[in-house]
Amino acid sequence: MALFGTDGIRGLANRDLTAELALDVAVAAAHILVETNPDKSHRPKAIVGQDSRASGEFLEAAVVAGLTSAGVDVYRVGVLPTPAIAHLVAESGADLGVMISASHNPMPDNGIKLFSRGGGKLDDAIEAAIEARIGEPWERPTGSGVGRAINDDSARERYIAHLLSSVSTPLKGLKIVVDCANGASSTVAPDTYRRAGAEVVSIFDAPDGWNINDDCGSTHLHQLRTAVLREGADFGIAHDGDADRALAVDAQGNEVDGDVIMTILAKGFKASGSLKANTIVATVMSNLGFFHAMKNADISVETTAVGDRYVLEKMLEKSYSLGGEQSGHLIMRDFATTGDGILTALALAQEVVKSGQTLQELASAMVRFPQVLVNVKNVAKERLADSAVIKDAVSAAEAKLGEHGRVLLRASGTEPLVRVMVEAQSDNLASEIANDLAKVVQTELG
Repeated sequence: MALFGTDGIRGLANRDLTAELALDVAVAAAHILVETNPDKSHRPKAIVGQDSRASGEFLEAAVVAGLTSAGVDVYRVGVLPTPAIAHLVAESGADLGVMISASHNPMPDNGIKLFSRGGGKLDDAIEAAIEARIGEPWERPTGSGVGRAINDDSARERYIAHLLSSVSTPLKGLKIVVDCANGASSTVAPDTYRRAGAEVVSIFDAPDGWNINDDCGSTHLHQLRTAVLREGADFGIAHDGDADRALAVDAQGNEVDGDVIMTILAKGFKASGSLKANTIVATVMSNLGFFHAMKNADISVETTAVGDRYVLEKMLEKSYSLGGEQSGHLIMRDFATTGDGILTALALAQEVVKSGQTLQELASAMVRFPQVLVNVKNVAKERLADSAVIKDAVSAAEAKLGEHGRVLLRASGTEPLVRVMVEAQSDNLASEIANDLAKVVQTELG
């Protein structure tokens, strides 16, 4: 089984993801760095950060030990969002970035995300090379050959300055509630929104090592909804544990997900002339309503497989400026090398101010189609693409839906299951077709 998934290494901390594994990964990454370092005149440099999980403390110590023992100088930046690490790598000319986080996962999990020179995520080939080098014999440096560990106390302010550089329209007059998920955004988001001009009420902004994502943040929007209504705010923003994504709630308590945010930003970017090639990149899981909204706005959409890395690959391939996922993970290439929830929220807030409309009014540009997802478990997912019976069933379902619905069958990347997703004009029709297709998949692949 591959060590790296679509977003680094992730697992139960101290069982799947141990200090020993973290150290070994760091050493292997250091070896790759040294060998591919274009400038042999300086020692490789790495930026290491973490979210607020207690397990991040021992994992950070292991990563720092592994890198410095292999001759890499490490700059520790403490608890900061994942996109801060990407930015700091690019800004400082570092050779590697390491973020210790499991994003929106529950507190017992943790993960390791690696960033290459320039602040981009490592490509598959480099991850495979690192994995292949784990545990290999190596000659250890001694004396002045070992790396140093330096605490970088200026990193937070430099990242906030970067965020604020994206603000051309002050947020004066807006009242925003921000749910920090007791995660990494707690150290940055409330202060940034205030400096941008907004009145800010922050909730779940007191991480204690154990409460990250605990009934709060982007996976538990009811807390934000309650606070927005109680405070009479213009809208609310919810971040996940490492703040690489953002979802919103309007003044009436309605959820504004990533598809709606992409709709609003794409239209705004187009109006300002910053939507390159008049195109946005989305995954196949975006709601059909998003595609209709983009068609109505005369904006082209390129689709990719699920995963922000695939969105970014397509954006880099064709120099697009905006892309994202339904989950609220948006990438604005004019400002960042990866998804950044705080940048996303700042951009969304500016659209509210510039338009003179409420978030609810802006969100009305996209009408969501009812979506039903059925997981068909314990099936031979590898045979999905070869089944003529399933293909015929999907074709019949698509014919029944016409242009007012959509069918997507997708094999899970980590489990023996097939996901059946159906969108239609009514919940009943979507459920009926999804359940019928699930039965066909179970019969054919079970």
